[in-house]
Amino acid sequence: MNIILYFSDQQRYDTINESVTPNICSMTDESIFFDNAFTCQPVCGPARACIQTGLYATQNDCYINGISIDKDNDDTLAKVLNRNGYNTSYIGKWHLASDTMGFKPKLNVQKTAIPQELRGGYNDYWLAADCLEFTSDVHGGYMFDNDNNKIEFEGIRSDCINNFAMDYIDRYDRDKPFFLMISQLEPHHQNTANTFQCADGDDKQFENAQYPDDLVGLKGNYKSEYARYLACCKRLDGNFADIVQKVKDKGIWDDTVIFYTSDHGCHFKTRNFEYKRSAHDSSTHLPFIMTGGGLAKLTEARSFIGKRFGGFVSLLDLTSTILDIAGAKIPQSYQSQSILPMLENNKGREHIFLQISESQLGRAIITDRYTYSVKKPFSFGIEKATSKYYKEDLLYDNIADPAQHKNLIRNKNYKAIKKELKKILIEDIEKIENVKAKIF
Repeated sequence: MNIILYFSDQQRYDTINESVTPNICSMTDESIFFDNAFTCQPVCGPARACIQTGLYATQNDCYINGISIDKDNDDTLAKVLNRNGYNTSYIGKWHLASDTMGFKPKLNVQKTAIPQELRGGYNDYWLAADCLEFTSDVHGGYMFDNDNNKIEFEGIRSDCINNFAMDYIDRYDRDKPFFLMISQLEPHHQNTANTFQCADGDDKQFENAQYPDDLVGLKGNYKSEYARYLACCKRLDGNFADIVQKVKDKGIWDDTVIFYTSDHGCHFKTRNFEYKRSAHDSSTHLPFIMTGGGLAKLTEARSFIGKRFGGFVSLLDLTSTILDIAGAKIPQSYQSQSILPMLENNKGREHIFLQISESQLGRAIITDRYTYSVKKPFSFGIEKATSKYYKEDLLYDNIADPAQHKNLIRNKNYKAIKKELKKILIEDIEKIENVKAKIF
């Protein structure tokens, strides 16, 4: 079974709609849409490290941006697939090679070729930049290939990334199944310009778009940035449709499963000084779709084709799901859980566990009703990965207040609820981080 992971960057769950993503929405009859998929770490590098390792960020040591993936990890996603007869390929943003933070010897390859030992084990086609936002903008840029050659491209960035991916599919010779990860930068803001960039004129169609309820009434930059952000999402929708059509044209649709998701969401600086790095739904809730003719060959998934799955799914679960589809044994060390048994039993995770860094040293859980978040006092979550002490920070009733405008953390009426949620979170921290934490 061929597997494609189409990965956007900083894309909100609510951008999947008829106005912004008409192509994706037109695929409902041949897809499975997941309503409750959440990131495990709302920061770019850590989220990617979780996918590549099947471990939470504190377990794979990439708990903040600027820490490289462990080159000696023999159980990365690509390496396990390689051992099971797959060609593994990667195109786009990597964000897991430079050591500009943390305690490893300093290495900065943000604008240069990524050493082979820091590519996570991908063994076939490689065309990437560690920090694509530093080597390109919406009008073009450069990446590096398998042999460290600088490959320049000109034109709308997401289109160019897509074209490289379609060229790879065109060349596929069917000798082995392939796994291809396409890692777009859009709709992430352009760091070098401090704004969201879209193709000229693409934002005009969204100038009068209604703002999501979670943003309205809060400070932030959504009024100036939202139209361009949606334009980026719509461009990706067209890109993704082109990949789907290419797979069909190649004649491998019935032997391919395709994922579409993102690393985290975007709250447009309404909740902290940045765009993510918080437990809020806008920061953590992900678009997550499975499609491809190969779904019909997966017994566990077949009954959900054309339907929506409401169970909790973590971004971390991508890793084991991909291995499960490939028929590979899932390493015992993984915290990732395959989605296939969830579909078979129509039951997702009991709740979502989150680690948060770079704005706070935080931990959170999301249940079927509440979001409960804690953080270490006086910490931005940069200098250390874990803590023994946390202070309660956020409590939202997501049924009564889906826009999360009313923080109930100091509401005495929720004392019993907080006690229950605190117990669950402390148990998660001990199980996953081997730390006996106290929350006050």
